[in-house]
Amino acid sequence: MNFKPKIISPRLSSLNSCFFISKILMAQTLTRTLHSDPPQDSEDVLCSDNAQQQEQESSLSATSSFSLGSPSRCLTGEACIERAWAHWAKLGRPKLIVAPMVDNSELPFRMLCRKYGAEAAYTPMLHSRIFTETEKYRNQEFTTCKEDRPLFVQFCANDPDTLLDAARRVEPFCDYVDINLGCPQRIARRGNYGAFLMDNLPLVKSLVEKLAQNLQVPVSCKIRVFRNLQDTINYAKMLEDAGCSLLAVHGRTRDEKDGKKIRADWNAIKAVKNALRIPVLANGNVRHMDDVQNCLQETGCDGVLSAESLLENPALFAGFRTAECTVRCEESHKDGNLDQAELLVEYLKLCEKYPVPWRMIRSHVHKLMGEWFRIQPSVREDLNAQSILTFEFLYGIVDRLRELGVRIPLYQKDTHVGKISADGLAS
Repeated sequence: MNFKPKIISPRLSSLNSCFFISKILMAQTLTRTLHSDPPQDSEDVLCSDNAQQQEQESSLSATSSFSLGSPSRCLTGEACIERAWAHWAKLGRPKLIVAPMVDNSELPFRMLCRKYGAEAAYTPMLHSRIFTETEKYRNQEFTTCKEDRPLFVQFCANDPDTLLDAARRVEPFCDYVDINLGCPQRIARRGNYGAFLMDNLPLVKSLVEKLAQNLQVPVSCKIRVFRNLQDTINYAKMLEDAGCSLLAVHGRTRDEKDGKKIRADWNAIKAVKNALRIPVLANGNVRHMDDVQNCLQETGCDGVLSAESLLENPALFAGFRTAECTVRCEESHKDGNLDQAELLVEYLKLCEKYPVPWRMIRSHVHKLMGEWFRIQPSVREDLNAQSILTFEFLYGIVDRLRELGVRIPLYQKDTHVGKISADGLAS
């Protein structure tokens, strides 16, 4: 059966309507079914599936088609490379991209990041088998809308046929179907997917080939690096030869899980970029726009992904940075007249427009308001005590913090302040 999302809009007949997968079911524990009720510790979080409707699907499929109605099995290697670049150019060569994040790169958050400069985005990882088998999972985990483009839909998988089944359900609504080859969590080890497929490269190759030879949209992959650089380069070349049209490289190994303590290896990413002929994206160490520029310059990549930093500051790609990110900067910064509370209000409004499970909303509240809660822990305790959330309660949290005088601004570079010369005078 074909996958046909419903439409969310006051005017259900409008082409500007949001494509939404059936009625939202707010089950708090659905994603735990990806492995039989795994323990809920930090290691076990899943990483980061009528005529008018047919006409709309046809229109979307045409705009996202990777070729003139022809999967890549009909093309030679050189033609596949040319087509990969043509597709990337058609999308506008986006450089600022929201990375896939468990329960955190859902539609409302993607739309918030897009408002503040993100040029493309990934969905959270979807489990291909659950996505094909369970309508409830599809209904809850994948939503999109016309403005949510360019869009990568990411799946984890270890069976080519199952992956293809899942991918075919979403290909009319995205610009890439992405294979998660980078999840380092224990649940990925138990489920035999993500970064643990690095131990079975023939299977990885078969996953990529299956999609590349049967989809109308291109296949992308997101990987982590091996400890040995040449192994990483050989891995990337294998993916390119198998039909991968875009590769995102996280510059850490699967054992390097703490991004705040272990810096990503941009040199390894650069080596992959130099070795491949398809577009390559860099992932790791992107906390603000200076990092973006430095990463692009040092790696030569075609774009960057940001994950954890966007959760604290969805306006990162618009040039805003947290107080922590202004430390050790030579440039002067000023109050950007924006803070996380305002971003939270914008996010909540988007959630009202594009409903998602409450567990996702709760997670974003904690990520955005973490520093504020440290100043007023009683407000955080009240939030944690709520077994059932409402928008009224969450808006009330913002009002309460403001009444308590809590405000932590986001900052921007002060372009009106001159550099200080050696004699101490502003230039």
